[in-house]
Amino acid sequence: MATVADGIVRRLADWGVSRVFGYAGDGIDPLLAALHRAQDDVELVTARHEEMAAFMATGHAKYSGGVGVCLATQGPGAIHLLNGLYDAKLDRKPVVAIVGQVVTTALGSGYLQEVDLPVLLKDVCGQYVQTLATPQQLPLVLDDAIRTALATSSPTAVIVPHDVQQADLPDLEQTHGVVVTSPAAARGIAVPPEEDLRRAARLLATGERVAVLAGQGAAGAVDEVLAVVDRLGAGLTTSLLGKPLFDEGLPAHTGVMGHLGTTASADLMARCDTLLIVGSNDPWTEFYPPHGQARAVQVDVAPRNLGAKYPVEVPLAGDAAATLRALLPHLPERRVPWRAQVEESVAAWLRIAAERVAAPADPLNPQRVVHALSAHLPADAQVSVDVGSVVYWYARFLRLPPGVPAHLSSTLASMGSALPYGIAAKLLHPDRPVVALAGDGAMQMNGINELVTVAARWRDWADPRFVVLVLHNGDLAEVSWEQREMEGDPRFPTSQTVPAFPYAGYAELLGLRGMRVDDPDDLDDVWRAALSADRPCVVEAIVDRDTPLLPPRVPAEKVAQMHRGLAQEPDAGAARAALDAQRADEAGDDPAGLSAEHAD
Repeated sequence: MATVADGIVRRLADWGVSRVFGYAGDGIDPLLAALHRAQDDVELVTARHEEMAAFMATGHAKYSGGVGVCLATQGPGAIHLLNGLYDAKLDRKPVVAIVGQVVTTALGSGYLQEVDLPVLLKDVCGQYVQTLATPQQLPLVLDDAIRTALATSSPTAVIVPHDVQQADLPDLEQTHGVVVTSPAAARGIAVPPEEDLRRAARLLATGERVAVLAGQGAAGAVDEVLAVVDRLGAGLTTSLLGKPLFDEGLPAHTGVMGHLGTTASADLMARCDTLLIVGSNDPWTEFYPPHGQARAVQVDVAPRNLGAKYPVEVPLAGDAAATLRALLPHLPERRVPWRAQVEESVAAWLRIAAERVAAPADPLNPQRVVHALSAHLPADAQVSVDVGSVVYWYARFLRLPPGVPAHLSSTLASMGSALPYGIAAKLLHPDRPVVALAGDGAMQMNGINELVTVAARWRDWADPRFVVLVLHNGDLAEVSWEQREMEGDPRFPTSQTVPAFPYAGYAELLGLRGMRVDDPDDLDDVWRAALSADRPCVVEAIVDRDTPLLPPRVPAEKVAQMHRGLAQEPDAGAARAALDAQRADEAGDDPAGLSAEHAD
């Protein structure tokens, strides 16, 4: 007789779920046994920690465009899932958490590992949390959890007590009090009313200096966005999540906007008089056009995002591609001087970027390390990025080949996501190389543990290439520079020092390949070797912690505050010199007064 646990696994397979990310515990023993019995249909991927399993599920959702599923036992296992689930919530990805619970007869008794799971999960899985209290609720509860996750682009949770997992799976009939459901979900294509499209077109047509900000919601609408940009003579910038969608070699593409963006994007937003936001809810509000400067139109499939980050005159609720296709016939063909100014600003940023990449450092310039990867990244690669200083270098200096996906924990900005994301990407497409970018802090947080997972699985991959870059500077560099920039405080060594660890040597210990590089002349050879290796490879780059993490066109008062913090550090001479050099390269390459508002 099949059990409820068997029914859960079967229903996941009915939904097309072929992989579940989890960690074992006695609260889910029946589910583990059911997965064992059905392992040809649904694979269990075991992480080293439940948090990593949830990150893998979120990564799977991001790289696949479908639903990710994670599994954990009751109590501590469920608690450990939270961080990865919040990552899914904040970046709006569909994930279903299946969580064990103590037997129903013991609930409320203070039983071993008993936690009030509906309360624990209610915020992160706010759209749907349900306990499977009787066998008859399956498949209703699981169907609703998956449907809701897909419909709302958010995480949901199903809680299954141990005794319910063990119960016999009943045959259901449509009777009073029993709801029979099916594994079916669909999403329509919404287009705003014609009058709203005409209003938007009239507003955009009056702009002399139009900027287009595209986010992850522009996926599937790249051609349409570029057609609008061309029609209006606009400049294009992206949110961090929108970066992989567009070719950054386009002359009017200013790169990523925000704190870790480019000077060209800062100039675009600082001087535009009209803003079109497509599929972006980017939180860097201080980098949007100053309030009252620009009239705005926003396109988003989620109505709740419209006007949420910037005042919008014409909100357009609809699918990005369909909405822009309907909008285009109403837009006039524009040839305005603004486009030439945007392209000049882009050229200026490229000169600044070249200077920064070439700047001397002790021993390696981290900007150069990431920039050097651009020339070697395979056209079929998948990229994952951790949180920390590496995000700045990825956002500014890594040129992704068209179609190469890249994902990170963007809105939650949680350290430790690169390895589980990379593993999820690799399992989804084992015939494609993966490159994971991380700092030493993130690697010590959990990355070195998930290298164990890589070592355990790589021989099953059609393409064994899984390259992990570790920027080894012995410092939580982003925190150190934030303390200086935001507080005017010096670096706190006790807080920010990352203990020495032999990342390349550890990789070799695991049977992987490890390469340690500290000479800039060796970077190209190292990247070539890593991306042609016959097994996963860790590239340990010894980089300078004194490379500044500056926002573009940083105001003079922020620079002064950084200097106040650096003045309190006895060994900060190199950091002060690097700060002044980066400030000077922006001031020396400011085209046509585009950033006059940022002048000292």
